[in-house]
Formats: sequence, C-alpha cells, structure tokens
Amino acid sequence: MRGVNPDIKARISSAAAAVRLLTTLEPEIAIILGSGLGPLAEQLEDAVFIPYGDLPGFPVSTAPGHKGRAVLGTLEGRRVVAFQGRVHVYEGYSAQEVAIPVYLAHALGATSLIVTNACGGLHPEWNAGDIMLQTDYLNMTGMNPLIGPNDAAIGQRFVPMMDAYDPQYREFAVQAARGLDLELRQGVYLGITGPTYAPRAELRMFRTLGADAIGMSTVLEVIAARYIGLRVLGLSSVTDMAVADREDHSGTTEAAVIARAAQTGPRFQALVRAVLPKL
Repeated sequence: MRGVNPDIKARISSAAAAVRLLTTLEPEIAIILGSGLGPLAEQLEDAVFIPYGDLPGFPVSTAPGHKGRAVLGTLEGRRVVAFQGRVHVYEGYSAQEVAIPVYLAHALGATSLIVTNACGGLHPEWNAGDIMLQTDYLNMTGMNPLIGPNDAAIGQRFVPMMDAYDPQYREFAVQAARGLDLELRQGVYLGITGPTYAPRAELRMFRTLGADAIGMSTVLEVIAARYIGLRVLGLSSVTDMAVADREDHSGTTEAAVIARAAQTGPRFQALVRAVLPKL
C-alpha cells in the first residue's frame, strides 16, 4: 500500500485477516459513520458486528457517539462495510492511524467510500439540521496521512485532489435528494484537529477562505481514499451553527451535536440508502 509505513501495513493485514475469519462477505462500498450517525449500520442485513478492539492493530474509538464497530452486511442490495464511529487525531492517533479504516476497507475489497460527519455550519444562510453534500475540502489540520516513504512501483507520490469527491457520485446524491424531496446543501468542508471548537476570529477566517462547514474529521480519510483509488462521496449533518458573529452558540456542545445528529438521522439514512444503488 503506497506511502504506508510497515507498521501500519502490518496492522491493516492483521485486521483484514481477523475480519475474514468472521465473514466471507467482500464489501463493494465502505461507509464511515460520524457522530450520532451510527444507527445506519444497524440497518445492514445479515450483518456481522465486530468491535474495533477485536481487530488486531485497529485503532479504537474513544469519542462519544462512536460505538466503535465494523459492521459487514448488505444494504439496498450492495455489499457494505460500515464503520460505526471513527477515530480522530484529537484522540492521540496519528494521521496514518486515522486512515486505517479506509485502508482496511480497500484491503477487504471496497472500491467506493461514503464518508459522513457531524459538522458546524459556517454559511450564514444555513441552519442546524441541514444536510450538506461535500463538494471540496480545506485541510487545516496541518497533517497528511501520506507523509513518509512512497513506493513508486505501486503509485505516484503526488496525488491529484482536484476532484477528491467524485463528480458522478455527487450528481447521484443530488438526484437521490431530489427523489426524496430533501433539501441538500452543497459546500466546502473544512477540517481542523480539535478537540477545541474554533474561536470567532478563526471562524471568520475560515468563512473568508470559502468554507461552508467545519469539523474535526474526514479530510485525512478522503486523502487516503483517493490515494488508493477509492471513489468518494461525502455527506455532512450540520448539527450546529458556527457563525462567528452570532451570539447564541449554545448548540456547540458535545451533547447537543450528538442529539442534533440523531434528529437528522432518519433523513440522512434515507439519503444514503437512496444513493447506494447508484454507486
């Protein structure tokens, strides 16, 4: 696997071997489920649930709202591996460790990734409860999972990110939302490390840079996915408004974010299920 250090490679191989002992299903599509969005994994049919702690070398989620399980089964006729919760750099994991679920999905057979998150809305005309199609990203983490040696025999060192989010997949999401009569925002997701929420000055700067939403995940996973050739669709649940000049930021708490994501869950799940057969 290109650019992945030997220790990470060994951890991915060990985790993949452990999964194969528990199921013969080879996923086509991987879904990473963010804060409060995990219940979609429980809709998989003939599902096998594997706690992250049972996968050798796999990072374990410690953030609230992340159950920390890999779930393999079928959904809308597609073979899926769903990661019920992710890991973040603010938990103490490296950028390469954050990418391990992406690499594992690829090792198991997945060729597409749906990456989801709960995020703060920066666009002043949006509202908490909106769903956003990620059209691009701003990486403000100061990290990249591809830093390190590169195996030129496997892939190129410099990976184009002009269309990190697959244009055809984005159109499929727009079509699916239209069919559900669901309003789908479209915008740029900005990733920070966290765990602190951004101050007003940074929020103003991020908006000036062109960001429509902000969160503490996703961009490192998208980079890794594109590096190994996965086609990517990104969807965000806007759980709070991070508009710098608004006085009320009471929704910007851990509990409020998870609660809002749960409220948005049924619409979010319907959208993912509607788009799955198109991928």
